[in-house]
Amino acid sequence: MWKKGAEKMKNEVLNVVEKEEEMQHPYAFHVSGPRNVSSPNWKDLINSSCTVYRKDGNYKRTVIACFIQAVYLLELDKQENRTGENALAPKWWIPFKYKLVEILIDERDGSIFGAILEWDRAAALAEFVLIRPNGAPRAVLALRGTLLKSPTIRRDIEDDLRFLALETLKGSFRFSCTLKALKSITDKYGSSNVCIAGHSLGAGFALQVGKALAKEGIHVEAHLFNPPSVSLAMSLRNIGEKSGVVWKRLRSMITSTTETNGEEVKSVAMGSKQWIPHLYVNNSDYICCYFTDPDGINNKTSDKENAKPPNGLVPAKLFVLSKGKQKFLEAHGLEQWWSDDLELQMALNNSKLISRQLKSLYSLPAPSQQTQSKS
Repeated sequence: MWKKGAEKMKNEVLNVVEKEEEMQHPYAFHVSGPRNVSSPNWKDLINSSCTVYRKDGNYKRTVIACFIQAVYLLELDKQENRTGENALAPKWWIPFKYKLVEILIDERDGSIFGAILEWDRAAALAEFVLIRPNGAPRAVLALRGTLLKSPTIRRDIEDDLRFLALETLKGSFRFSCTLKALKSITDKYGSSNVCIAGHSLGAGFALQVGKALAKEGIHVEAHLFNPPSVSLAMSLRNIGEKSGVVWKRLRSMITSTTETNGEEVKSVAMGSKQWIPHLYVNNSDYICCYFTDPDGINNKTSDKENAKPPNGLVPAKLFVLSKGKQKFLEAHGLEQWWSDDLELQMALNNSKLISRQLKSLYSLPAPSQQTQSKS
């Protein structure tokens, strides 16, 4: 009997120790999450103005980055057998009044690579938030990047290499699964109430899936953190482009004629609405830094995230973080995007790479009428 009591006491002590360790886990929300999460919060945004959230790019960026971190932690929680109160992932969406409604699982290895989060009306009402803030999506599809853990590394690296070799992710199971999930929530809520977001490899999927939907005339908000910009296909294309320029100049000298590039993007025939993804890149991150290569004239603005784009064609909103020389893991990390001291510059309409990746959208005929919102 004494032994049973001692074992029971030992188990209780171990449980307390485990809980304390979880509380101090480096990925716990209160340890590594944003420090200014409560200011402004959803209630403050509604009380002050229904349009503040839409205008406050800092808060929106923070929230969406936290949702992506939650997807990383959903997979890590599964790998490390954390459930219930010990799970780390839920702490990254609960403060923002969202709930988990679906996880995306890679059937090749059973890993969680994405999740759908929806506005939690019941949780919001519990804190007297009576309406969803204007600009807060009803549903967010968040995608993680590469996890260098033995259960996931093989398939993650396989997709990384797919992009590196081909500059496309369409052949991956995750592409078709993500596209199906995104179509499902846009059918349910309307495209204007839906957002897709990703980090690193996940940002690559989000960009290409969002582009595929945009070709159908359905435009969803997209937030892409450290999207991959390096590929062998791109390097070979750049060599080909440079060779082509030299040949054209030589031929023009001989024939005295001027030829134009038939693939040059000059106008958008997509109707009044254009798909404009938000890209967040760090100049010290060699994976995504090529998005900052200019396309023609330099058109940077010194304003922050709330700057307004100029008139005319805007392929994407490109937010650039420059902190001088940084280590790769720091420059490529997701945590930097909810940092309190983050200062960004927005570059508009001058990224050669994003213009090339989205140029197939610009020559499309005007799409048929699409349902943009649902009550």
